Amino acid sequence: MAEETKKTSAETPAATEVVVVTDVPVAEEPTIEKEAPPQPEAEKVEEPAKEEVAEKDEENKITESASFKEESNKVDDLIDPEKKALDEFKLLIQEALNKHEFTAPPAPPAASVEVEDEKKEEEEPKPDEKKEEEPKTEEKTETCETVVPPPAADPVKEDVAEEKATPTPAPETVVVVEEKAEAAEEIKETIVHEVSATAPPPEEPACAEAEDESAPPPPPEEVSIWGVPLLSDGRSDVILLKFLRARDFKVKEAFTMLKNVVAWRKEFKIDELLQEEGIGEGLEKVVYIHGVDKEGHPVSYNAFGEFQDKELYNNTFSDAEKRGKFLRWYIQFLEKNIRKLDFNPDGISTIVQVTDLKNSPGLILFKKELRQATNQALQLLQDNYPEFVAKQVFINVPWWYVAYNRMISPFLTQRTKSKFVFAGPTKTAETLFRYIAPEQVPVQYGGLSRQGEQEFSTLDAATEETIKPSSKHTIELPISEAGTLVWEVRVVGWEVSYGAEFVPSAEGGYTWIIQKLRKIGATDEQVLSCSFKIGEPGKVVLTFDNQTSKKKKLLYRSKNN
Repeated sequence: MAEETKKTSAETPAATEVVVVTDVPVAEEPTIEKEAPPQPEAEKVEEPAKEEVAEKDEENKITESASFKEESNKVDDLIDPEKKALDEFKLLIQEALNKHEFTAPPAPPAASVEVEDEKKEEEEPKPDEKKEEEPKTEEKTETCETVVPPPAADPVKEDVAEEKATPTPAPETVVVVEEKAEAAEEIKETIVHEVSATAPPPEEPACAEAEDESAPPPPPEEVSIWGVPLLSDGRSDVILLKFLRARDFKVKEAFTMLKNVVAWRKEFKIDELLQEEGIGEGLEKVVYIHGVDKEGHPVSYNAFGEFQDKELYNNTFSDAEKRGKFLRWYIQFLEKNIRKLDFNPDGISTIVQVTDLKNSPGLILFKKELRQATNQALQLLQDNYPEFVAKQVFINVPWWYVAYNRMISPFLTQRTKSKFVFAGPTKTAETLFRYIAPEQVPVQYGGLSRQGEQEFSTLDAATEETIKPSSKHTIELPISEAGTLVWEVRVVGWEVSYGAEFVPSAEGGYTWIIQKLRKIGATDEQVLSCSFKIGEPGKVVLTFDNQTSKKKKLLYRSKNN
């Protein structure tokens, strides 16, 4: 079992390398295949067929639903085949923990083959030596018979020679036969002695095995991943389900993936990486976590347009060392935020990724260094972070990205592609609001969330309304008692006139003009924050005049102080 798992773990990296080399010239693919060990060639020929069948099965199953829906992590909610797969997965893991297969350093296949070849070379000449020794023993026995005869041997031989003509020498012939038989027995004895002399070495492993059997077995090893020990509690089930779903509940493939992930984390020194500091200076505005979606998933924003800054680009991707440093920073960023997730069955254990392609025309296609770093990051994510993305939203998508998406699409599973959402520049805010509340969306993407101290926070919910084309739209904010009313308002894309006034509840009261009607352009202030101190009950009326031919998204929220 251990040998099989080692073989599969040695083969899977080769497969993932072929997947990731999407934009690299085709000439590089054969070199990757040649680097693989030559022994399991037959298995490599069979594996692509299995993967193609698996992909076809996944397409047949998942294409029925247009979009991805996140499954439950509760064991009771699983169907019977999934429960059975989870139980089998746990048994394989427990067996591996008992045998210390996760932490035991696997012997390199090339070195082991060389050692075996050396052993064979040392063992092969031994039979030849025996064959050479056997005729020597025969020669020795012959010389003993001829050179060391008794004193009366010579006359006996002469008599035998003389009496060959006569038919009477029966006793002498018996002696010769007996001598030949004795010589044969002596040869056999010498052979037996030689074989018995070489027999004792195999007996030593038997003694060692007996000693091993007498010694108590070592306790099972403890392996943790993302801060959760394997097979510890319900949190472990959530992590195991990620591997099973990534491999369509094929237990052996999921087990192989888990072992590869544990080995990669050890090789990449994840625990040490978490303690490093200062490896991603200037990248905080490129990749960051901001708020949550409507279901509570943390939202990660990736702003590739920031790399138009030549200094930032060169400091990040100019050479292989800097690209490796960027990759380590990104993995550190991912690890720190994954450990903040809740791996309980009822918790949130996935994130939503928003990739902003604004101000990046052809950036990924034609910037070789960024393309290489992006492909490496995609490879690491697919191989070592299964099922951590609940939704992948691409915003401000330019025309060229359609071609790029077609290039990478064949290398993505149907399950992965079902999580993708694309939105052009005019639909960015509307698409984000479908999944994320406006108060959680950063202001640069059409929301109300701003950095620094503000009157409102993400805990203050906003209201969404639509302003029809070529029409006026009003909002009333009631005031029941004297005090100060504070409100925030935003129209996505503005090009709308805005005004505000206070209307008292008492009859005959005077209307106060708070803000004269004025047009606000797209490049003007994105969010308007206003306040009005009131000494009597009444209402504040906000007026929006949309003279364009397009509908507008209106966001507002208010509170009394």
